[in-house]
Amino acid sequence: MCGGPLARPERGRPPVYCSRSCQARAYRRRRRPLPEPGTPPVSRPTDVRARQRLRIAEAVWRIAAGQGLEAASMRRIAAEARVSLRVVQYHFDSKHTLLVDALRLLHEENERLARARIPYDMTDPCALLRAVLDEFLPLDDQRAFALRVFTAYYARSLTDPALAAVFLAAEQPLEGLVADIIGAAEAAGRTAPGIDRAHEADLLVAGAVGLGLDVLHERRSLADVRRVLDYHLARIFPAGAAGGPTPA
Repeated sequence: MCGGPLARPERGRPPVYCSRSCQARAYRRRRRPLPEPGTPPVSRPTDVRARQRLRIAEAVWRIAAGQGLEAASMRRIAAEARVSLRVVQYHFDSKHTLLVDALRLLHEENERLARARIPYDMTDPCALLRAVLDEFLPLDDQRAFALRVFTAYYARSLTDPALAAVFLAAEQPLEGLVADIIGAAEAAGRTAPGIDRAHEADLLVAGAVGLGLDVLHERRSLADVRRVLDYHLARIFPAGAAGGPTPA
């Protein structure tokens, strides 16, 4: 049954099972009915574990977006996820581990959605860059929700050095992506002369995030924010450059 070694008796029939517990498992397996044809496979324990961890992380996101991370106690998270506190503690050995993993899972989910929305087309670098910047704006409920969660994490990172070390990593992948797009366009002669792609990337990413927060606070409209971003994109990709934005 389990593949363990079987002791050879001095007399009588050789044993089939290595122990009574092994025999009991074999008995339960024989009693289990065979699945009907076409029945979907039973989820593996690793799949169930991943789904439950995501469910708990989603509870953290909802609390962070609605009340801030200060309200995210382990008991409150368990209640929001509709699981027991013991289940939360089984998957995450501390609250800090839970907060960090929930942030990592949110990054992964946002990246998955962004990849599906952004058409990677370097034949029009200005349009590609605009699509990337749109991911920082609350254009729909999902992006508005994610921006609220990230804002809650940012506020918490100001007083939590350990969380800040994770949230404010040394590498800047978003700025790097924007700089790479500008650099590729510059190599093809599609940008204004003399620009610094790293500085432009820092300005565009920081500006888009800050403007997105203004939209959440209803200080600006999406139309206002898009006009500001279009102004900066037109400066990088002038109308006279190959592939630059055409005048309205």
